[in-house]
Parts: sequence; structure tokens; C-alpha cells
Amino acid sequence: MHDEVDGLVEAWRTERPDLDVEPLQVLSRVSRLSRHLDRARRTVFTEHDLEPWEFDVLAELRRSGAPYELSPGRLLRATLVTSGTMTNRIDRLAAAGLVRRRPDPADKRGVLVRLTDEGRTRVDAALEDLLGYEETLLKPIPAKDRRRLAALLRSVLSPLDG
Repeated sequence: MHDEVDGLVEAWRTERPDLDVEPLQVLSRVSRLSRHLDRARRTVFTEHDLEPWEFDVLAELRRSGAPYELSPGRLLRATLVTSGTMTNRIDRLAAAGLVRRRPDPADKRGVLVRLTDEGRTRVDAALEDLLGYEETLLKPIPAKDRRRLAALLRSVLSPLDG
């Protein structure tokens, strides 16, 4: 089996034999896979009338468990955006009926953002379709190898995420 990365690596080995281009074998494939996943996710989210950032916020709320509500601060830390960006996102999601704000009973100045039934329905359906696509993508890899691949990628990502 031969892919485009093999061609890139061969070309660099020819042009720059003085360099160890072995990292390209893994990281160029990860980069290309990331681009394919981004396109597929955008397609799935569009089918559910969601933007990727909308899915991210709704999914964070959904994963939080019942009653599916978090503070804006918790949402911005989870989605790695600024407070101004998160305020804008919450405003837009609330206007679309996917979330609603309510006063935080533990903090008189604070609010909580709660997933609405429509938001839950939409994020659940998008997730199901996304997982179906991703399962198809991984089908050629046996389960044992998937777990090993996940562990290897975790060892690369963990220090970066910290």
C-alpha cells in the first residue's frame, strides 16, 4: 500500500539526504487525517444545521451529564476560547434555542448555561452520524490495533495538552 506521504518522504530523502525525515511518516499522516476529519465533521454538522463551534459547546454541555448545564467559564476553558468569544457563542446558541441561561444559585452574579431539548436532540444526532463516519474510517484497523494506536497518540498528545 502506498499513499501520498510515501511520495513526500521519498522526495525529501532524495532532496535532503542529510535530514532524518522519519517524523514525516507519522506526523504528515496525522496532519492529512486531521484535514479529512475536519471536512467530514463540517459535512456532518452542516447536515444537522450546526457549525463546528456550536457542536463543541453543545457537546461539552451534553457530556456534563444531567441537567446539562455549566458556567460560561467552564465552557470557555473546555473549548479554549476567550470570554468574549464564549459570550458571543452563548448568545447565538440561545437565540437559536439550543441553550438557555439561568441564574447560578451558588453565585448571585453568575449564570449557568443549560442545554435545551432541541440542543440535546441536535447534538445527539450529529454525534451519532459523526461516529458512524469515524467507524467506517477505522474499519480496516482491528480493535487491538486501534487501542494501540490510541495509546501511542495519547503519549504524543498528553505532554502537549498539559
